[in-house]
Amino acid sequence: MQSFRISQPLFNTVKLTNIIKYILLSSPLLFYACTSSTGKEAVTAPIGLPVMAVQTDDQTILQKYPASIEASANIEIRAQVAGILERIYIDEGSKVKAGQLLFKINDHPYQEQLNQAKANLSSAQADLQNAELEVEKKTRLVDNKIVTEYQLKAAFAARDAAKARVGQAESAVESAKINVNYTSIRATSDGYIGRLEKKQGSLITMADPQPLTVLSDVGKLHVYFSLGENDFIAFKNATPGNTLQEKLKNLPPVSLLLSDENVYEHQGQIDMVDGQFDKNTAAITLRATFDNPQGILRSGNTGRIVLQKEYSEAVLIPQLATREVQDKVFVFTVGPDNKVTQQSVEILAKSGENYLVESGIRAGDRIVYKGIDLLQDGQQITPQPLAKDSIH
Repeated sequence: MQSFRISQPLFNTVKLTNIIKYILLSSPLLFYACTSSTGKEAVTAPIGLPVMAVQTDDQTILQKYPASIEASANIEIRAQVAGILERIYIDEGSKVKAGQLLFKINDHPYQEQLNQAKANLSSAQADLQNAELEVEKKTRLVDNKIVTEYQLKAAFAARDAAKARVGQAESAVESAKINVNYTSIRATSDGYIGRLEKKQGSLITMADPQPLTVLSDVGKLHVYFSLGENDFIAFKNATPGNTLQEKLKNLPPVSLLLSDENVYEHQGQIDMVDGQFDKNTAAITLRATFDNPQGILRSGNTGRIVLQKEYSEAVLIPQLATREVQDKVFVFTVGPDNKVTQQSVEILAKSGENYLVESGIRAGDRIVYKGIDLLQDGQQITPQPLAKDSIH
């Protein structure tokens, strides 16, 4: 029997022809599958997303401002006379009382100056006594017309000069006493000792660039912080009083948040507003004073002042309903036809998980609560009810 064999090119042509026929026969089925039973193209159902109505509420916001803490007095302890530092009676970090002896400068040269001044005073007093005796003698001689009045006037002038020399000598004695007292350097107030820049035996002078130490009075602390112009105006307008001093008296106490996020145990009172705004930062400095009886805080500590700010009928939206693009905050509002519109909003403050809105939306507007990441402007959605406890 003769065999029949199909060549490979012919076989491929037959295979391709069958595939084309299959596609053509299947096209009506594919077209039918993409249409509804009425012959119209199928439309994807709008996505269902939770929608909420914007509400208002009274809010108390805690605003925090970076603050620097300074002692009520940082006193440089300097020598007022030159000499050898003979004794140091305190150590770095010591707590001292006002009047307590801190340093002793060798006082031998100043004691000698005092002794010399006293000797000069004694000499001047003796000269004065002689001059007074001379006045008495010349007075009797003039009365007896033995000497002229001119000689008596000369005696009076000599006595007055002797009195002046006594006054100079007395002043020199007092000056020498002061210098002797200056050799004992005492604390001018209660406080804590800083670094000791000189050691015992050092030569110290009044021209030394560094003080012997710094005494910090931390019984009361001054805490400085700054408010921007708008914050300061709002802060001032919200406080009763006709003058700034009256407003300061009517301000409630403020709290201090320490660097470890713990609240300082004592509250403070704002008692000073700077005289002008900083031209570079457009901010003004305020000062609050805090008691520090245990000396827990020291000058140089940092923290944040916490101020309470009241907002009446503030427009609230959850942060979850917003997204941020290039430092702007947006929400998706829902129109009557359930189409969404991307809307920018101005944020006034933050309260927990909510934003307080200054402008962009109003109370009663509907916004998409969550699931906005893939939404596009003009997209239609199916609004879903929102649980009552969704906003905190």
